[in-house]
Amino acid sequence: MRERLCSKVGCAREAVTTLTYDYGDQMAAVGPLGGGDDPHAHDLCAIHTDRMSVPKGWVVVRHETLRV
Repeated sequence: MRERLCSKVGCAREAVTTLTYDYGDQMAAVGPLGGGDDPHAHDLCAIHTDRMSVPKGWVVVRHETLRV
């Protein structure tokens, strides 16, 4: 499988999460890497995931994978 890179311009790090937005609900969701076929999803590396910010009044939902 091909390595997926961070969507941020100029970043060449490996992506670890996928970010999606719901403008109607003013919500951003961050979770494990998605399927890769959604043009509205953005893959982020660990650094950009940690630095991510959303507009004032928006909610961020973070989906984590379970570790057994």
